[in-house]
Amino acid sequence: MNEPREDYQTRPADSPYHRGLPIGERLSAEPLLGSPFFGFDGDLTVKPLEPMLVPEAPRSGELDPGECFHCGPAIEHAIWRDDLWHVGSPTTLTLPFVAGLAPNAHVRLDEMSGELLTSFGEMVQRIAGAVQALEEVARTHFSRWGDGSAHFHMHFLARPLGMMQGRGPMLAFWDDLLPPVDPELVETNRRLVADALAAVSGESLL
Repeated sequence: MNEPREDYQTRPADSPYHRGLPIGERLSAEPLLGSPFFGFDGDLTVKPLEPMLVPEAPRSGELDPGECFHCGPAIEHAIWRDDLWHVGSPTTLTLPFVAGLAPNAHVRLDEMSGELLTSFGEMVQRIAGAVQALEEVARTHFSRWGDGSAHFHMHFLARPLGMMQGRGPMLAFWDDLLPPVDPELVETNRRLVADALAAVSGESLL
């Protein structure tokens, strides 16, 4: 995530929404503790709500596309690509499969061409189906946060078959806690997903 530089000047955000927030206070954890999807037992202390400061620090690639993570290091983990998109997947995982979808062009969602937007839904469907076809997987979760990079990207997380604790947004939490997957299985699943995508169009990079 982007962190403000020491010399980056900020001020408290001011709007009707911000003025109604209990900045500096600890919020109740009860809404989380009462959820069947939450992964903790017992007491939970929430950090005090921090001041919300603007302007926010620039994201990766926002000021200089040459510093964009998705135009550089992320491509090193790419398993598939075509003329418009590439799919990357880490080589160290705790879930059966994790991937990221990003356009080859350095663009935000609001900057996408009609061609990119038209193909986007098909790409989400194809990746979700390829991941869900893995024998260890029950569902494919996907999300777009956009806080770390000014280059559009979407994450895909494989919920393990039978892991009901991993339903909903808590799967990303379990992704931080589960033990590492055997490297051979990681490579097998990366190749299976890449081959499934390439069977329709584009090329596997594995």
